[in-house]
Amino acid sequence: MCLILVAWRAHPDYPLVVAANRDEFFARPAAPAAFWTESPDVLAGRDLQAGGTWLGITRRGRFAALTNFRDPAAQRADAASRGQLVAEFLQGTQGPCAYLDAVARRSRAYNGFNLLVGDGEQLAWFSNVAGKPLQLEPGIYGICNHLLDTPWPKVQAAKSALGAAMAELPDESGLFRLLRDDSIHPDAALPRTGVSLEWERLLSAAFVRATGYGTRNSTVLRVGQDGWIVLDEQTWLEGPAPGPRVRYRLRQVAAS
Repeated sequence: MCLILVAWRAHPDYPLVVAANRDEFFARPAAPAAFWTESPDVLAGRDLQAGGTWLGITRRGRFAALTNFRDPAAQRADAASRGQLVAEFLQGTQGPCAYLDAVARRSRAYNGFNLLVGDGEQLAWFSNVAGKPLQLEPGIYGICNHLLDTPWPKVQAAKSALGAAMAELPDESGLFRLLRDDSIHPDAALPRTGVSLEWERLLSAAFVRATGYGTRNSTVLRVGQDGWIVLDEQTWLEGPAPGPRVRYRLRQVAAS
């Protein structure tokens, strides 16, 4: 994922609202959101190259999502797959803070990442670039390819749009509109992360469009006070052109 917006206990009817874009090379094989055969409680997409995932939720309300931390100079070819961190939490039973504490102890095995995990009672964040895990208070948060709430233009613009989109719920179209924003931000506002200025411009949009690379999935997730979980995912093809769109509506199961 390259943009994750989260409203945690910030809406009276939806304690968790997530709007996220996954950016990746189109040549990297991936499967759309579906229940996993070997873990039937897990609803998530799948990276078919490394086996992990970028975002998912379970019938028991365990949620996890990940973005990469952009620092080309620090990338290691021998690093472990970051997508496995999301899969491990979804398939596990540890609480969010306990899980992130365990991840922190082995986090040097991975290239830079941001990891969000929650279980309905807690929502927590950790980056192996920033230090200690943090349990999040109710509020609205944004993560791109830096740290939590780093004020990159795409994060600030998307967070501003999120409030209006949440007012439209249960209509999710406003959330998809903000994820589809392909506006390029002015050069003076762009970060300098070690890629070329041309790439900084392309990556400054919430919805990324580049040759061979771009936004491949837009996902909106809502967990309601009424116990229903709704996940909508729009797949994007190169061009961009819309691919398949799926919706899953499932009743949350109490944790045993």
